[in-house]
Amino acid sequence: MARVLKWIGIVVGALVVAVLLFAAFFDWDALRGPIARKASAETGRTVRLDGPLQVHLFRWNPSVTVNGLKIGNPPWAGKDQMVDVASITVAVKLLPLLKGEVILPTLEIHKPTVRLVRQKSGRANWNLGRKKTPSEQNKPMKIPAVQHFVLDDGRLTVRDEQRKLTFDGTIASRETRSGDDGKQGFALAGDGKLNGEPFKLTLSGAPLINLDPDKPYPFKAEVQAGATHVTAEGRIPKPFDAGRFAATLTVAGDDLADLYYLSGLALPNTPPYRLSGTLRRNGAKFTFDDFDGKVGDSDLGGDIAIATGGGRPKLTADLRSKLLDFNDLGSLLGAPPSTASGQAASSKQKAQAARMKAENRLLPDATLEVERIRGMDAQLEYRAGEVKAPHLPLKTVALDLTLDHGVLTMHPVSFEMPQGKLTAHVRLDARPAVPQTDIDARISGMQLQELAAAKPGQPAPITGTMQARAKLHMTGNSVARAAATADGTVTFVIPRGEIREAFAQLVGVNAAKGLGLLLSGNQKQTALRCAVINMPAKDGILTAQPIVVDTEPVLVTGKGDINLRNETLDLTIEGHSKHPSILHVMAPVTVGGHLRSPSIGVAPAKPLAQAATAVALGILLPPLAILPFVDPGLAKDADCSALLAKAKATGAPTESAPGAKPPSRGH
Repeated sequence: MARVLKWIGIVVGALVVAVLLFAAFFDWDALRGPIARKASAETGRTVRLDGPLQVHLFRWNPSVTVNGLKIGNPPWAGKDQMVDVASITVAVKLLPLLKGEVILPTLEIHKPTVRLVRQKSGRANWNLGRKKTPSEQNKPMKIPAVQHFVLDDGRLTVRDEQRKLTFDGTIASRETRSGDDGKQGFALAGDGKLNGEPFKLTLSGAPLINLDPDKPYPFKAEVQAGATHVTAEGRIPKPFDAGRFAATLTVAGDDLADLYYLSGLALPNTPPYRLSGTLRRNGAKFTFDDFDGKVGDSDLGGDIAIATGGGRPKLTADLRSKLLDFNDLGSLLGAPPSTASGQAASSKQKAQAARMKAENRLLPDATLEVERIRGMDAQLEYRAGEVKAPHLPLKTVALDLTLDHGVLTMHPVSFEMPQGKLTAHVRLDARPAVPQTDIDARISGMQLQELAAAKPGQPAPITGTMQARAKLHMTGNSVARAAATADGTVTFVIPRGEIREAFAQLVGVNAAKGLGLLLSGNQKQTALRCAVINMPAKDGILTAQPIVVDTEPVLVTGKGDINLRNETLDLTIEGHSKHPSILHVMAPVTVGGHLRSPSIGVAPAKPLAQAATAVALGILLPPLAILPFVDPGLAKDADCSALLAKAKATGAPTESAPGAKPPSRGH
């Protein structure tokens, strides 16, 4: 038996020696062809190993060097190689490997060139082999612990038609001295152009030579992409495992929407911003916790979570502002923020504001990036505890937003006032080639005295409760283009109230009484029996049907259009006196010009005819020259009940506010 065991030992030993001798003297280059063919079959790309294959097995740290690695492109992506690397050297520690632990004492990549291409359809040249599931596509990359990493003369180009992104730059690593202690540190640096704007990346950390796979690894990162600046400082629990980390993150820039090119998230347009918080990653989930900062002249804080494991990212956010500057909201619609002195705005936004002013445009024409909206989902809640709006009596703002497979819903959008509320339901469907928008906005219980400024100790020039509703369907990929197609109805209603009698008389163009009351400073109020403005919209044109303002002394009627296509107004307002008066000028008031800068005037035709008649009578019968300026006051009260009922039929909220004064006929 012992003899048998002896011979078995001799045979096994001989086999081991034979294997070692074979490995030592084997021509490893003979495997380049089989390896390339196997890799080509697995990836669906032409793979070549144009240089020698160098294998060193008889070391405590066995290593392999691959020279001249090339991975081809599919025919649709161009003739250049997708990957072209001069050489790659990988060494592995033998003893930890026997325990199932992979530690790479060396990883060197020399002169790599990588060209990435993705078409608008989503087809990408980096999708190799079988099609990955959504969870596999978003799975974080895990790299074994590396104790010496070299990447030199690297070049990366990206042409991503789906995200409208181009990049061309270089990347390299180095060992540098960091700090006063003279320790060696690791640094990875990138430099190039992202969509034509300067791009810089710096990633630094502790020395790799003493890296322990079981101890956290500290790092710092800085990205400068055009006007966007991102800094992070944190720790990775397991070195080179990018699937889990925590860092203090600060991000600043001219517009939050620009972060799309770094994050792939469809964020709204904003004024310049700066936000800081804690960024964490746990597998497919990112969180930006307890962040705060400024967006424009408003503070902003809250929590954001982003789930990437389902194939399309989903953003969940709980946002809040202590003080919201109302001027900052225009950016959400593609309009530049206020460029007044002291207001936050970038140079690009200032140029946009100047251009709109020069073109006399009010409605922004910035194109909505529908591809971004289609590429993610979101659930957002926003609350503002106080609103800075000098010309509007706003107190708080609330917004709940849902984005689901290209359909964006905001319900509700709510602006609270001291008395009254503006609420809206907005649905934007970005799935069609041209997005469609439906808006249903209501004003209820708004007190007009809160809008009309009054001197201390004097009554407001107009009081009452205004109700309104705008229900519109629009098609277009910007606010201006959508407004130019608006169909629906816009209705304003004042069921009852009071107005300063001087204004009522002047609208009726009773020059003697109106001017007399104004010049004497008379604050006397008169009843506002009702006011109704109903404007059906068709193809971007709102037509007044009708404008009726019924006061105790004067019935005011109006007609005309508001053209949202070219942003012009063409309205005529005429007063009809209910009481006899002299010096009554038959001069309808006109409202024209542009939405941004309307002009108010007097239609000249009727006053000229009135004056000509007076001159003729003055020549023939001088005592009768005054007759053309005498108004017998035959106008009747409007049928307010019928007008309000008609307005209610369009969906306008017409109920009177509690405590509203009933109409009266007293002077």
